Amino acid sequence: MKKIIAIALILSGFAGWLQAQTTIYVDAGQGKHTINKNIYGHFAEHLGRCIYGGFYVGEDNQKIPNTEGVRNDVVKALKELKVPVLRWPGGCFADTYHWKDGIGPKAERPSMLNIWWGNVKEDNSFGTNEFLNMCELLETEPYLSANVGSGTPQELADWIKYTNHPAGSSPMPDLREKYGRKEPWKVKYWGIGNEAWGCGGNMTPEYYSNIYRQFATFTTDWQNSDGIVRIASGASSSDYNWTEVLMKNIKHNMLEAIALHHYAVIDWGNKGSAKDFTEDQYFTIMQRALEMEELIQKHVAIMDKYDPQKKVDLYVDEWGGWYDSEPGTNGAFLYQQNTMRDAMLAGATLNIFNNHADRVKMANIAQAVNVLQAVILTEGEKMILTPTYHVMKMYNVHQDATLLPSEIHNALLYNHGKESLPAISCSASKTTAGDINISIVNIDAQKTNTVTVNLKGAKVGTVKGSVLKSGKIQDHNSFEKPDLIKPAAYNDFKVEGGNIKVTLPPFSVVVLNVK
Repeated sequence: MKKIIAIALILSGFAGWLQAQTTIYVDAGQGKHTINKNIYGHFAEHLGRCIYGGFYVGEDNQKIPNTEGVRNDVVKALKELKVPVLRWPGGCFADTYHWKDGIGPKAERPSMLNIWWGNVKEDNSFGTNEFLNMCELLETEPYLSANVGSGTPQELADWIKYTNHPAGSSPMPDLREKYGRKEPWKVKYWGIGNEAWGCGGNMTPEYYSNIYRQFATFTTDWQNSDGIVRIASGASSSDYNWTEVLMKNIKHNMLEAIALHHYAVIDWGNKGSAKDFTEDQYFTIMQRALEMEELIQKHVAIMDKYDPQKKVDLYVDEWGGWYDSEPGTNGAFLYQQNTMRDAMLAGATLNIFNNHADRVKMANIAQAVNVLQAVILTEGEKMILTPTYHVMKMYNVHQDATLLPSEIHNALLYNHGKESLPAISCSASKTTAGDINISIVNIDAQKTNTVTVNLKGAKVGTVKGSVLKSGKIQDHNSFEKPDLIKPAAYNDFKVEGGNIKVTLPPFSVVVLNVK
């Protein structure tokens, strides 16, 4: 018995030593890469209530305040979020979408069947002009995903002329002017198809490489210094062969970026509830989310082999958590609640993107409103902000800041049987004004974790913080309780000898500002 007690005491002391040694090392003097603001981008597909009822309620709507049919409350919320780029119209929808059906007088626009998302009628009342004008309201860059699956190179070339070419230069700008817009929008980001390995055509990478080269050849403006960025339809999660073939077969003067899609999902056949989940399911989702680190490392290693100068960027233009649709809703509309689990997923994933700022230049969470891991949910005239929204707002201090190298030594592990995950995630950056911002996530659903932040190359002056936390990992904002979860001032830290000792509540996100 004495021997057992002695061993227990030793283990207890060892565990305490491990906790005391959990340290984040941040080197404030070694910043090299800029965290591209587009990492904080969003995605809006013609899917469920993302566009209709989410962004767009129609110009004649008298109940919901709007500007040219776009909800004013959504615009205000997204502007506060500093959304840098918005991808549209899909997604799978993009490769069945013909843009000319969505321009001109609305009464004359042909309707179509949205075969991907519920076989519902799409009346094309929200088209190119409406989207690009909305992007101007949002002060965000548009990212257009072109129809490669059922479209033609001519269709894409005409779309670029319609959106980008000066008035009077060709029939397409004349058509734009006829429909009320003289000056071009100058759209920079163009996706050449979407998920070509799946809903975009079920292509092989070899076949898609040829199709990509054909379509990319007929994109105009790309030779200009302020020209467009062409984005290849990239891999699904760990399909490294897809990246290998594209990087090998497409000349890099025809390719500015390659995409990557990865969703955190328990099982595609049984995705589980968005808000009524077990701790086991939470652990699995975080496993899937943290796979992003390995995925980026391995895809980037392939890109580096063919492009050591890093001229081709990596865009993770679809990411997020995917669960079963809410009971009582149309399952094809992918409407799901958003809990503190999603805040953990968002915070940890954004830290990964930040830390790979040398290659990852854009990411687009799926999706902005009412679909999957949305930052905004609407119900008629009501609108709520989700925990994911609050994380992205807390993190927007990193946009266009200089990434500071950071390491976590002896990070506490969130134990689950024989499996474990790092409990602590972080990234750090320095603004042009000299402020240092450090975002830290504790994904442990049970334990408060204490972490020492060792800041090298900078003096610790004034420290301020904000925290997102709640009582249960399943907590979420609802239309009845819209502010149950929101950021609060954070003061549970101590500055000791140039270090910052931080106490992190279970499943919390903390952002520190150091002047």
